[in-house]
Amino acid sequence: MITPFYTPAENPPFNMARYCLEAGTLATPTKPALLVIAAPGAPPAEIWTYADLEDAVLRTAGALRQAGLKPGDRVLIRLDNTSAYAVLFFAVIAAGLVALPASNQLTEPEALFLLEDSGAAAVACLSPLDTSALASAPLLLSPDDIARMMREGPRIDYAPTRAEDPAFLIYTSGTTARPKGVLHAHRSAIGRRPMYQGWYGLRPDDRVLHAGAFNWTFTLGVGLTDPWANGATAIIYTGEKDPAFWPRLIRDTDATLFAGVPGVFRQMLKYADVTPAAIPSLRHGLMAGEAPPHGLFDEWAARSGREIHEGLGMSELSTYISTSPTVPRRPGTVGKAQPGRNVVILPVDGPDEPLPPETEGLIAVHRSDRGLMLGYWNRAAEQAEVTRGEWFVGGDLGTMDADGYITHTGRNNEVMKALGYRVSPLEVEAVLAAHPGIAEVACAELAVRADVHIVGAFVVMKDDAPRDANAIMAFATERLAAYKCPREIRFVDALPRTANGKIRRAGLVRM
Repeated sequence: MITPFYTPAENPPFNMARYCLEAGTLATPTKPALLVIAAPGAPPAEIWTYADLEDAVLRTAGALRQAGLKPGDRVLIRLDNTSAYAVLFFAVIAAGLVALPASNQLTEPEALFLLEDSGAAAVACLSPLDTSALASAPLLLSPDDIARMMREGPRIDYAPTRAEDPAFLIYTSGTTARPKGVLHAHRSAIGRRPMYQGWYGLRPDDRVLHAGAFNWTFTLGVGLTDPWANGATAIIYTGEKDPAFWPRLIRDTDATLFAGVPGVFRQMLKYADVTPAAIPSLRHGLMAGEAPPHGLFDEWAARSGREIHEGLGMSELSTYISTSPTVPRRPGTVGKAQPGRNVVILPVDGPDEPLPPETEGLIAVHRSDRGLMLGYWNRAAEQAEVTRGEWFVGGDLGTMDADGYITHTGRNNEVMKALGYRVSPLEVEAVLAAHPGIAEVACAELAVRADVHIVGAFVVMKDDAPRDANAIMAFATERLAAYKCPREIRFVDALPRTANGKIRRAGLVRM
């Protein structure tokens, strides 16, 4: 069982921004906390020491409060992936406000939905939004406004927030057509502690380069929150995201940890120079976000001489199952529950009693986990759907073996219903990915009639491979039960992905 660092009744003073920044500032004020790289081969465009970073955060926090924002007000951040985004995110939290990180690629209607649903009192964005239709117009902050706040704002102390107070709100896909807000407390930073050694093997001398954007908890957590909480250095790259650049960036910045989705590592292997000499400083890679393609781990290890440690997470908790320098990879699994986390497999339907080893069910986390969200923003019905007694179930399906290794078998709401059978898309994808001519594959349920659904496979072939649907179906037939085999193969040039590189399954059926 998890040992909490406080009891719920105590709810001690705790500010997430203070936890991440104050210790580093006091112990190593002149150490680089953040490096901003604008182009491969170029020196850092910005170098932020811990003292500089804390000063900018607390000045921006003071300016936000001076502008009339009150404790608990939501601030939507829709900026480029720059130092200003990072500073503003932590400044909002330092001020006792609630940060709402969002993508700069959102359309105006999408951004307006987040504003309306969250009731945000302010929005930082690259260009003005037409907020006339909203019940109350939020304060609009431009990049120039943020830059001025960082330099000239009245420096204040960290707000006297408590561990259970809201710190940030991040929107993710819901079971409806609209995204839902996931509200996290200040103590979520404490809840990330199991990752330090249970996934990263994180050290104060590490330099962490993350390939993702700040609107994602994977990037905000792995790329900023955890390095700073451990006195390490975070690295931001703001230039063109060419996969051939990443080894050069790792070498130029002496990055020791590199994090990204599987697609980033796959593209590096295809387009970049991935050798031990090309990435001499790298200790290992960190991967999460979706299921990796077949053979990726072995090819990366053979060419780079380094390991990749995989993690399974969700917006509601972040990464909680992983391999690490002390937990070796077991093929087919995503690793073990990180030390201190209580993870079991529950029946999809039935009592809230953990299932025996090797039995598929819902992956569940005990609700005492300090990394778990406070709840969904104004979505009581969806909150009830993920609560099973003392357990939280986020919708991931899996099995656990006798040694504690967990196999992720898909999402409960993504399981395909084909010819009356339940089929995991991950299982079919893993088999098809082993086909020698397939570069990438994703599967989805296709409706051929109102009452008939089949498994469809969307396939990206390697450059020199023929598009032979019959051969792929024959390959699947030899390795899968008949009801799991795809009945339709659709060849595509690329799979639809989100801005962070994850496959958009909802977009497959429209291809």
